[in-house]
Amino acid sequence: QVHLIESGGGLAQAGDSVTLSCAASGDTSNSFNFGWFRQAAGKEREFVAALARSGVSRIDESPVKERATISRDNAKNTVTLQINSLNVEDTAVYYCAADPIFFGRDASRYDYWGQGIEVTVSS
Repeated sequence: QVHLIESGGGLAQAGDSVTLSCAASGDTSNSFNFGWFRQAAGKEREFVAALARSGVSRIDESPVKERATISRDNAKNTVTLQINSLNVEDTAVYYCAADPIFFGRDASRYDYWGQGIEVTVSS
């Protein structure tokens, strides 16, 4: 069992950067693979980035693949997503997800989810 809490969202202007953190507590978070997803109003949830416990990351087929990085700090049990050069299309609720086995872009395969944090980008 692991609990995930996102932080770092809020209001931003186009061109800014945002750093979202996901704090994991409970079971050993180092044993989990993590993913970031987002859902804009009226749209389906989409994959943003994933980071395996091995340190391998996946950001291909992501709408922000040229502008985002994902990293983890095992000592602090946090996973961080940074998105640069924000635009209004990045406005969404961002979710952190974790799974002990699955690593990838399929949201349905993740067992644990945070409650989400909103990022609003103005032009």
